[in-house]
Parts: sequence; C-alpha cells; structure tokens
Amino acid sequence: MRRRVCAAGGCQWFIAKPDARLRSGIGAYRGFRSTAGLPQERLVVPSGRVSLLIGFGGEMRLGRTGRRASGTPAPAPVHTSVVSGLHTRARVLGHQGDLHGVELSLAPWAAYRLLGASLGELADTVTDPADVLGGRVRDLGAALEAAPGWRERFALLDEALLRWTAQAEPSHEPSPAVLEAWRLLDRTGGALPIGELAARTGWSLRHLENRFREQIGLTPKRLARILRLNRAIRLLDTGATATDVAVACGFYDQAHLSREFTAMTSMPPGRFLAARGEASAWLAG
Repeated sequence: MRRRVCAAGGCQWFIAKPDARLRSGIGAYRGFRSTAGLPQERLVVPSGRVSLLIGFGGEMRLGRTGRRASGTPAPAPVHTSVVSGLHTRARVLGHQGDLHGVELSLAPWAAYRLLGASLGELADTVTDPADVLGGRVRDLGAALEAAPGWRERFALLDEALLRWTAQAEPSHEPSPAVLEAWRLLDRTGGALPIGELAARTGWSLRHLENRFREQIGLTPKRLARILRLNRAIRLLDTGATATDVAVACGFYDQAHLSREFTAMTSMPPGRFLAARGEASAWLAG
C-alpha cells in the first residue's frame, strides 16, 4: 500500500492493488481523505473506464451551481456515493472541503459483469450505486467506514468484489468478440480503424456497435475518441509538442487535436493542462 499527500495539503490518498484475480478488470484501489476545509473542484476527463466511488462521509456535487429561470441559484446534484458510466465530455466534481471514501476504476467489460446492467444505460450518467447494485453496496460502504484502517478496507473490497464476480449472472458475461475488440482499442490507444476492428471480430459493423454499446457503454468509434484523447494527454504531460502529439495519436493535424480537446474538455490543450495543474487534487481525474 502507498500513501500520498496532496501538494496543496489537506488531502491524502491510500493506494493499493486489488487481489490478483481482479486485476485484469479493476485498477488500483484509491482511498482518499480530504480535510481541506475549503470548497474544491476538479475537472474529470473521459477515461474509457467506469468509476465506482463509495463515500464514507461528506457529499460530492456534480457540476457547477447553475441558475434557475428566476435568476436564483440552482443547486447541482449531490451524492455521497456515485457510479459513473463511460462519459464523452468532461464533468466537474466538487465538495465542501471534507470528504472520505474509496474509488475504483473498472474496465467497462468488468463493470458489465459486476453491475448486471446494460452499460449503454449508464453512459454519460452519474447515479447512486445502490440504484444498480442494491443494498449490498450500502452494506459494503458501512463495513468499509467501520474498518480500523485502509489495509482492512482494501481486504474487504477484495472479498466483496470476488464474491460479486462469482455471483454474476452468466447472461452478463462479456462476449469474447467484444472483449477482444475492447482490448485492441485499448492497446492501440484508439488508433485502430473501426472497419478493421469489425473485420477482426467477424461481425458486421452494426452488430459490433450494438453489442459494444450494451457491454461497453459506447460505440467503438466514440470509445476510440476517448482513448485517443487520453493518450494525447499522457504525451503532452511528458512535454511533447502539440504537433508531435497530433502525429503520434493519429489526428489530422494540430488543429484537429485542438478541436477534439475542446469538444471533450471544453478547452484547448494548453488551457486544459494549465487548468488541471491549478485544480485541487482530492480525486483522480
């Protein structure tokens, strides 16, 4: 287990790998505790993963506060725990300064198996995990909160996720063809042409799109855009120029790269990197 403290202070992360039997579909467990005492926000970019966040205390606000027709503030939706399907545009998460919980990042095919629901219905949505997983996620949240420390919490997560996987309905086992198509897109950072992807499955493009939408959450083309954006962000983080990144990631040119950034994050690459660097780090983006 690793412990990290936010550069700005007031927040800690506790990070550990799940049980080896879960690692193909579930990323590192990320426990977090924020005691900053001041409202914080973070822009969360599309990642091509399903996020399950179980909160022990504090509330998260989804989106910035808007305005009603009368001009009075319209509060953003508030949750203690959330499950977020694949999303195609960045969203804002905020809290009032005190937050405690754990986040899991799931490959979409693993989420399809665990959640027992069509991922197409969860795409571009954020909902209470109990709406999908029922009372068992509330029981798990209560057990995690009561545990004496993070090692014990991560052990409880292993136990619960292994049990839920074993209890998954056979009808929610991802199709081998969909699973291979997802792996090809993920491995190539979204660079594989969709026509070639369909040919490798032996399915028509329409059939692949329908099965992909059900078991992954989006069509292959929309997922490829997200994976390509994430690869571009990683390369830009290393100091690569926008021109070099555009070539490496398969964009037509730097202008195309900028348009994709703006479409999915509402800002061009340079502004996005600057804004992310200034953002609070209470939760992974």
